[in-house]
Amino acid sequence: MAEAARIRAAFLAACALDVAALKPGNVHRYADGHGMRAADFIASAEAAAPALCRGGAPLGRRLLDGVTATRAAAGCNTNLGILLACAPLAMAAEAPAATPFARAVAAALQGLDAEDAELAYRAIALADPGGLGEAGEHDVRRPPRIGLVAAMRIAAPRDRIARLYAEGFADLFDTALPLLRTRLAGGDGMEAATTLLYLALLARWPDSHLVRKFGDRAAQSVTREAAGLLTRLDDAGAAPARQALLLDWDKSLKERGFNPGTSADLTVATLFAHGLMRDEARLA
Repeated sequence: MAEAARIRAAFLAACALDVAALKPGNVHRYADGHGMRAADFIASAEAAAPALCRGGAPLGRRLLDGVTATRAAAGCNTNLGILLACAPLAMAAEAPAATPFARAVAAALQGLDAEDAELAYRAIALADPGGLGEAGEHDVRRPPRIGLVAAMRIAAPRDRIARLYAEGFADLFDTALPLLRTRLAGGDGMEAATTLLYLALLARWPDSHLVRKFGDRAAQSVTREAAGLLTRLDDAGAAPARQALLLDWDKSLKERGFNPGTSADLTVATLFAHGLMRDEARLA
């Protein structure tokens, strides 16, 4: 019970930071957007947390129950990507503390079975994320014919959450966590570090949610804008000037309907992993 409570606290802390930090184009405490409010994301996290962090539960059950609880609380898809990215981390956190965290995540992925794939497909179809579309013989609206990790490998070239599963969360351990730790070591507070991590991920990789909804050209343009904003933030100096730059770009993205949701999901997963590893003093 205590272990589940610890994992749940780390998940809720990551989700709270997700909306506390100013992440342009996404919903946060400074501005609503895309028909959603910051309170919707907090309610979704609180609703999904018991399922996501249920000790010993298989991944597919955590996902389906988490999405079902979210739909009841928020009435829309606010956190499918977050749940997909965080479920293997929650499972890994239950491994013995002596197990390196990255190895525990790999073991959680290797242990997935056919039922996990079936329930995960049902969870994704229930959430009905924007730009889901049809995916041929491996469409989530049909019963799975292959394992979940195998399906994620097929989807990996067009979806960075799928790529996490396909590559043992390498993007998180090799890129995102070091970026966050560098910011924290440099003296940034958690909110500022969260904003800068989000921008760094968005500047590095075209957001796959944007690619699905608006196409590669639009996603690439947002990636270039994020890189330019990071440079301007470094030059801005004072906090008020930095916030003004962030809010200006936030308004611009939302006016165009751009919501870089996958970059936000990766940010939450990174914060969750950081919290779990910090609490246990684990190495990746």
